This record gives sequence, structure tokens and C-alpha cells, in this order.
Amino acid sequence: MSPAGTSFDLARYQDPLTIQRVINQAKAVAIVGLSKNELRASHFVGYYLRRHGFRVIAVNPRETEIFGEKSYATLLDVPVPVDIVDVFRAPDALPGIAAEAVKIGAGALWCQFGVINEEGARIAEAGNVTVIMDRCLKIEHARYVGRMHWLGFNTRRITSVRGGLQ
Repeated sequence: MSPAGTSFDLARYQDPLTIQRVINQAKAVAIVGLSKNELRASHFVGYYLRRHGFRVIAVNPRETEIFGEKSYATLLDVPVPVDIVDVFRAPDALPGIAAEAVKIGAGALWCQFGVINEEGARIAEAGNVTVIMDRCLKIEHARYVGRMHWLGFNTRRITSVRGGLQ
């Protein structure tokens, strides 16, 4: 975290143009901490990204398979190029994840809401990895691609009638 007496400028990791560039250039997203549990935010984000054409790669040492595909123990085990490393882990895990993101040549390190760690950001930036911090990839994708809907899906239907979407 930030040393005492210094301020950590989180805004520099939330630039809208950088966010749009990262999203628009990405095809493969490794989600560190992806859960098999459908009630977890990581699962919902992974499901949403798959529905919108991204290749989602699970990185979770506690799982062997998520979404019918192999789950990897670490980023270093992922055998394909990764455009975005999306992190659903505690902030203190970020420096190690950032170091792995640099080693695999990831394009961006995306830290979900609350995943804020200055050291992790410095490691990623030193390795030429773009950092987005304290932002949700699903929400930002929906915002900039124009598919904002509370469920995360574009139903292409507008109705105020509760039974109207059946």
C-alpha cells in the first residue's frame, strides 16, 4: 500500500481512454480468482465476458475446471497469450500476480473493485503492463460497448411490465 505520508493517485489507473483501449484490443482474459460458484462476482464477470466473445481463462488453484475448461493454478501455467489479467483476489496478493502478469507478457493488469495495491501497480508498470485499478471489467465493458443492462445482458427489449420478458 502507500507509505505513510504519501498519497496514492488512483485516478491515473482509471483513465477512460486507457480503459476503452484495453477493452477494445482484448480477446483473451485470464481471471485470477475465478470461482465455480455462480453467486460470486468473478463467476458472473467471467460468464458475461464469455457471452460477449472473450476467451476466459480460469486461474484458480482450488479448481480443475470452470465453464467446461481447464483451470490453471497460476498465470505462469496458462499456455496461451493473455491480453488482460483480471484480478479477484485480496490486495496483498497483487504484487505476486503483477509479477506473473509481467512474466507472461500480459497486455493489462485489471484490478477489480477494492483490489488496490501500489506495489502491484509499480511492478506491472515497470514490466510495461497497463494497469487499471478499482474498476469492474464487466461494468466498463458494458459502459463503453453500449450493452449496459442490470443483468449484464442486452435483451433488446424495453418493458415496465414484470411479465413482459417471458
